[in-house]
Amino acid sequence: MTEPRSDSAVPAFWQALGLPGIIDAHVHFMPPRLMSAVWAYFDDAGPLIGTEWPIRYRDSEEERLAFLRGLGVRAFTALVYPHRPGMAESLNEWGAEFAARVPDCLQTATFFPEPGAAAYVRRALESGARVFKVHLQVGGFDPRDKELDEAWGILAEAGVPALVHAGSGPVANGFTGPDPFAGVLARHPRLTAIIAHLGAPEFGGFFDLADRYGGVHLDTTMTFTRFAGGLGSFPEALLPRLRDLGLEGRILLGTDFPNIPYAYAHQLEALADLGLGDDWLRAVCWNAAAELFDL
Repeated sequence: MTEPRSDSAVPAFWQALGLPGIIDAHVHFMPPRLMSAVWAYFDDAGPLIGTEWPIRYRDSEEERLAFLRGLGVRAFTALVYPHRPGMAESLNEWGAEFAARVPDCLQTATFFPEPGAAAYVRRALESGARVFKVHLQVGGFDPRDKELDEAWGILAEAGVPALVHAGSGPVANGFTGPDPFAGVLARHPRLTAIIAHLGAPEFGGFFDLADRYGGVHLDTTMTFTRFAGGLGSFPEALLPRLRDLGLEGRILLGTDFPNIPYAYAHQLEALADLGLGDDWLRAVCWNAAAELFDL
């Protein structure tokens, strides 16, 4: 497989694999004011960033949509997340509206530990939410919080994935790492979860959770790229497990677009450079997400 070394080479990459395109499970679209605030935080290298992080694709919403479609990204998320109480439900309403006018977006919702979380999670599901974003690092909350227990249970029953930033990269807090989220899975073993960034930097601990719970998936976001961004280096000893999980449909392509400091193609290039085979790339870039989201 020839690695795509520029964005213009991305369509040839997935065509050579015999795929109809690619599916990106880790993409951010947000209300304009919130997206601008997030970009400003990255510009300032805020305390949760840990390093300089120049955003490459600082374009209008229309331009970002056209860019993804031009690459052949056939489906993607709009990962919204609150950093304080009182934000989640309005973000869910925005996510529903965005997906209604952008049909290639998987309707995305979120939640926060606060009274009423279970009720608005139910409302989001009723409106068509297909994935929930939970950001433990930015939110700074314990996923085992009693205010969230019913919400996790609702998602487990519905079979709707939660894409969770549970790893400690780029900056840890007291609720990141495998153990807090393991507590959620112990109470809700049927939960479908996607661990962002392969759980970086606690890769092995999150792989252990995937071995233990059949609903645990992981996304590739930013891993193996030249810009680790404080996420840590992936241990070579785990590559056989990465290959096996990928072939089982448990590893999904994620990129963090548009909040990346390098070309979109570099994530695909980095995955191809692993040498895990075309079947693995097909599973990661399309098949796993197509099955998980019934596309």
